[in-house]
Formats: sequence, structure tokens, C-alpha cells
Amino acid sequence: MQDNRVLSGMRPTGRLHLGHYHGVLKNWLDLQNEYDSYFFVADWHAFTTHYSDKIDLETNVMEMVVDWLAAGINPNTSTIFVQSKVPEHAELHLLLSMSTPLSWLERVPSYKDQQLKLKTKDLGTYGFLGYPLLQSADILMYKAGLVPVGEDQVAHVELTREVARRFNYLYGREAGFEEKAEAAITKMGKKQAKSYRSLRKAYQETGDTEALVKAQALLKQQQNITLGDRERLSGYIEGVGRIILP
Repeated sequence: MQDNRVLSGMRPTGRLHLGHYHGVLKNWLDLQNEYDSYFFVADWHAFTTHYSDKIDLETNVMEMVVDWLAAGINPNTSTIFVQSKVPEHAELHLLLSMSTPLSWLERVPSYKDQQLKLKTKDLGTYGFLGYPLLQSADILMYKAGLVPVGEDQVAHVELTREVARRFNYLYGREAGFEEKAEAAITKMGKKQAKSYRSLRKAYQETGDTEALVKAQALLKQQQNITLGDRERLSGYIEGVGRIILP
């Protein structure tokens, strides 16, 4: 997870208005100067409730981005993109849907709340039920440490944590994990390896969360280990398997 990275998006279901500016864009203007900011047009999210509506999505997407730029979002300091242009969003969403229990999605508060508010729409679809899972894929893809959301979507962020834990538990296990982790430590160099072992011991024996943070930061700095080794060592700190989705 990148603590200094923020991810936020808007659904292109119509023209922006002052509510969007005061509720979202003003916050983005501040965030882009302080964080590694990723702002995206959530066009796939728009289909979760507007799949049968006759909206000019292509025009809405273009006008939304123009409005962002006019409001002061700077493409030189922020990453701006359209969700559907990055197919990995859909791919990760599909993979997460294979292992996420149906009951987890059904208990998300916004699922029933939105059905009551949008009675004129047929929301008895997987797209609507799985909307929070698509949001989880968005967050996990970019390892965003900061995700500004409305109060009604806080539960979606909590779901993301649970989904990532389950995914790592299911797919992070591998034969010879400890041996591979120990081999990866030796690649770090004598001094760095000693620091890693010391921090791991402090976290596992006393629950020192500061040691955990320092160990994770140490791993990010390593140039001599592969991505797979980094995932193993992240999990090795916490006494679990590979951390594939941080």
C-alpha cells in the first residue's frame, strides 16, 4: 500500500454542478498538491445503476474531464484516466468475485439503501450487487492508502480490507514459504537483512506496529529482490503467506 497515494473517481452519469465542485473537486484541488493523486472517470461504475438508461456516455466522459481541468485539476501533478480504458480493473474485479462470499456483498448497507431510494430502477443485478467489489478492485490496483469517500461508502472501504485479506489467505500460501522467505532475506544484504529480522522479531513478539511500518518501508527500498520475494517478506513479517494484495 502506498500511504502517500490517493484514489478518487466520479461516475459520468450527467453534467457536473456546484454540488460536485463543493463536495468533491475542491477537495481534489487540495489533495493534488499534497499526494500522489489518481483521479478517474468511473464509467463502468455508471452502468451499475444506469445500464438501461439512454445516456451519451462518451460525451459525458469528455465533458467531465474538461470540467475537471477547468476547475483546476492539473494533469502535470495528478494522474487522470478513464476506468474502462484500463481493462485490468475488470480483470481484477472478476478474480475477486471468484473468492468473495455472496453474503459479504449482501450485507453492505448501501445495497439495500440504494434499492429503496431508486425504486424505479431494476437493481436486481450482479452489477449492482458487485459494485463495492469493483470499487475494491479500483483501490487495490493502485495500492491507494487514501480513498476519500462519502459516509455511505465507508463500508465499501472496510469490505476492501476483508477482500484483500481473504485473497491473500487463499492464494498467498505456497509450499516451502518459509525457506523461500529466508532465501529472499539473504538477497537484501547483510545490514538490511539484520534490520529486517530485528523489526520482524519486534512486531511478532511485542506487536510493535511501528516496527511493522518500518519493515514495510525497508522492503519498498530493496532493489535486489523480486516482486514475488517482496510479497513473501511482507507476509513473513506478519506470520502469514505472501501479501499479494496489500
